[in-house]
This record gives sequence, C-alpha cells and structure tokens, in this order.
Amino acid sequence: MRNVVFAISGPSGVGKGTLVKLLLKEDDSLVSSVSCTTRAPRKGEKNGKEYFFLSREEFISRIQENDFLEYDEHFGNYYGTPRSFVERQLKNKSVILEIDVVGALNAKRLMPQTVLIMIVPPDLKALQQRLAGRGSESEAQREERMRRVRYELEQQSKYDYVVVNDDLQSSKRRLQEIIKSEQNKEC
Repeated sequence: MRNVVFAISGPSGVGKGTLVKLLLKEDDSLVSSVSCTTRAPRKGEKNGKEYFFLSREEFISRIQENDFLEYDEHFGNYYGTPRSFVERQLKNKSVILEIDVVGALNAKRLMPQTVLIMIVPPDLKALQQRLAGRGSESEAQREERMRRVRYELEQQSKYDYVVVNDDLQSSKRRLQEIIKSEQNKEC
C-alpha cells in the first residue's frame, strides 16, 4: 500500500469537514494536514488542531520562505498548507488536505501525484440552507460565498473524482472506496 496525498475540497457548507472527520476516525492509514490561516479562530477552534492561526506578517514571511505547498487569499484572509508538515506525514500515512479549489489545483501542480476529490451538494438550494443554518455569517457574506460556490463547482472537470454528498453514509463509503483504490495502485 502506498501513501497518497488526497486534496478534498468543495463549497463551504457541503459537509466535507464532517466527511473528513469520519474518514480519519475509521482509517488509521490517514492523517489530516493542518493548514495555516490569518483568519480569527471560530468558537471552539484551537491553534494547531483545526488551523495554525498566524498573523498576516508571519504568513507572508512563510510565503517568501516557500514554506507552503499551496496558499490562497480569499474572504480577506490567507489560507495555506505547510509543505514540510505534509512531507513529514507522507512518510508514514496518506495525507488528507481539506482545502479549497484554488488550493487543491495549486497542490496538484506542485505535487502531480495528488488525488483531487470534490464534494458537491445535491443542489444549490440545499447548500444555501446549510450556510444560513450555521448562523455564523451575515447575508452579504453568504451571498459572497454563493458566488464562490458557483466558481468552485465550475472546476469539477479538473478533479479526479466528484462525490455528491446527498447522504452522509453513502458519501463516506464512496470516499473510502476511492482512498483504498488509490492507495492500492501500483506506483
């Protein structure tokens, strides 16, 4: 079995975080990469667990040092995957990058062996309801997110796999099948 980098992305609110948590809980061959961000922590988030929370100045310094496998700025904040963390983890396990579309495509460009998996909603209305149900953003912020969603969904053809999250358990099983298939491929 080989260790693989899996970039799992999809629109905000599609359930990718929940799916990744389920995969990690059930499969000890996987580890999640911890990204860096300049955004403020949300309630309950801890530095080094959900993200490494960095100042804007520190993040920019790390960009200049080529310390990111990928990074992007959106919604006024930087997000990035520390290259050294991924490379260290890949020696022992497959690594899941839970990142946005731009980041996934950048990671694939820098590490062509990265397997891209997009999680998509069954329809846009369901996604709008999930985002509104969070209660963490204003209506204007949700509208901006929906513009981003449309862009992200247009990138599906660049992905190796697309999984519709219309049922959590069947989506999880499909992801498990994809992961095992890729890990068992000959180099």
